[in-house]
Amino acid sequence: METLCFKSKLGVFEYNHWSYHIPLTEDIASQMMDKNHRRVLVWIRDQGPFHMALMKSKNYWYLILNQEMVNRLELDHQKTFDVRMARDHSEFGHEVPEEFQVLLDQDEEGNGYFRSLTLGKQRSLIYLVTKVKNSESRMKKSLAILHHLKSAKGKLDFKQLNEWIKHYNNL
Repeated sequence: METLCFKSKLGVFEYNHWSYHIPLTEDIASQMMDKNHRRVLVWIRDQGPFHMALMKSKNYWYLILNQEMVNRLELDHQKTFDVRMARDHSEFGHEVPEEFQVLLDQDEEGNGYFRSLTLGKQRSLIYLVTKVKNSESRMKKSLAILHHLKSAKGKLDFKQLNEWIKHYNNL
């Protein structure tokens, strides 16, 4: 796996809610992507890998960071930090939690609806499961997602999905 290592500082956009980012040079971005591939694995201060996407503003390439990650990694605007990056060759551009994968493997109909979604929607659903810390809750969320996809015939409606998640959490 080809990796790139470089030093960076925390960047901040002043105009949107995704303000924290790691600025990238054109050279680094072009080495990590092709016309169909922008997903990368990123290690910051030797922690990771984090599944991310190369993003482009008018002026330059960057990686988005959320507030929780900035705090956890103790990043600030003044100090440089080490970044390592490699292409993400995973199927969904995100690690699939075991609980969700088991259900996809066992439920042909639910798996079919899941795979009919765009990669971005698939990643969103995987992330919903991934961010839950304990296994039982990941399983309940996974069950709710597949139940929703089957009852809605593959039409993802996040408001409806949230109702199913609440239902499964109360079981």
